[in-house]
Amino acid sequence: MAVKELTKAEFLTLVGDIDASPSDWKYKGDRPCIVNFTAPWCSYCKRLEPILNEFADYYRGDIYIYNVDVDKEEELDAFFKIRTIPTLLFCKKDGGKEMMLGTMPKHELKELIQHKLL
Repeated sequence: MAVKELTKAEFLTLVGDIDASPSDWKYKGDRPCIVNFTAPWCSYCKRLEPILNEFADYYRGDIYIYNVDVDKEEELDAFFKIRTIPTLLFCKKDGGKEMMLGTMPKHELKELIQHKLL
């Protein structure tokens, strides 16, 4: 299972309606998710991509993993004030959200998923 790339419209439907409630948007998913803010020219993003694809298979049925191309989705880039990529948005089922830099080893990301999302 590959990581799904989201447009802004899909983000609004699957993750959260940041237009309707910008300061207090709620996560809409039925299970936790990771949104990876990325770009095709980013070397760190290219290193993270196979790890996220592997985790999309490994955690199938437990979490969703999405990509947002910051070059294509400038409104999402601006809303989340993305300054460094890859940046990960962790959304918990209970509504908690946390942003973090996505440049980390595979084992560290796996630990974060286990402790923060599952």
